[in-house]
Amino acid sequence: MLDEKKLLLIGKKSFIANNLYKFLKKKIKVRIFSFEEFILLKSKFINTFTHICNSSIKKEYVKNRYNKKNDIDRLIIDKIQNSKIKYIFFSSRKVYAPRANIRETGKLLAKENYSKNKLITERYIRNNYQSNYLILRISNLIGKHKRYNRKVSYNFIDNYFKYQKNKKTIYYENYFKDFLSIDQFNIIFLKILQKDLKGIFNVSIGEKIFINEILNALGKGKILKKFKQKKIIKDESFYLNNKKLLKNINLKLSKKSLLDYCYKM
Repeated sequence: MLDEKKLLLIGKKSFIANNLYKFLKKKIKVRIFSFEEFILLKSKFINTFTHICNSSIKKEYVKNRYNKKNDIDRLIIDKIQNSKIKYIFFSSRKVYAPRANIRETGKLLAKENYSKNKLITERYIRNNYQSNYLILRISNLIGKHKRYNRKVSYNFIDNYFKYQKNKKTIYYENYFKDFLSIDQFNIIFLKILQKDLKGIFNVSIGEKIFINEILNALGKGKILKKFKQKKIIKDESFYLNNKKLLKNINLKLSKKSLLDYCYKM
C-alpha cells in the first residue's frame, strides 16, 4: 500500500531527485535532503522511512578510478547497515556491452571509470545489504534541467541543448539508443514503490530509437540544420529489455509518448 511508504530522497540539486520529489509529494510521504544534510541525520529519524534513494554523485566518482570515499551510495549503506530500510540504487545502462535487447543477465562490460564504479557499487550493495535492495539500471533520461540542477555527468539531452547554442555544425552517427522521458520514469518509480520490488531491473523504453528520431522530435518536426548525419564508424547501438520490469509493475510504455514529450520540450 502506498500510504505505508515513506521515502527519503538524497540529492537536493539533482535533476532526478527534484523531479521525483515534485511528482511524488502529493502521492506518498517523501522528504528530500542533500547528502551533507543526510549524514547529520539521527538513526532514529532515518529509521522512520521505508525507502531511501540517492541521486547525488561526486564528480570524482564519475571521472576517476574507484575510491570508496567518493562513493556516496556506499557511505549511505554503511550508515543504514543495521536497518530494515529498502535501498534503491540508480545504476546505469553503461554497465552492459552495447547490443540490442539487453536483459538483466546480459554481458557486463564497463568501459570507462563511471560504469566501472557503478558495478563496484552494485557488488558492494549486493554483498553488504543483501536482504533489502533494489538496483535500477537506467537508460538515457530526457527532461529539461533547471539552472540549479548540479551537473556532474552529461547525457544525450544535456549535449543536445549545449550544441544547440553552438554555431558550429554538429555531426552525429545515426545509431539507435534507448531513451525514457523523466515523466515516464516518475510513473515507473511510483509503480516500483507500490509493488515493493527487490533485485535488479532495467528501466527503459525497451525498443530501438534512432538518433534522428529524437532530433526530429526535439526540433518540433524537423532536424535543425546544424545537425548533420555522418557514416557510422563505431556502432554503439543498444537498447535494454524491460519486460521483467513491466511485467512486475503492470505498465505499458510507448515510443510515441516519449517522442511527443520531446516535441513539447
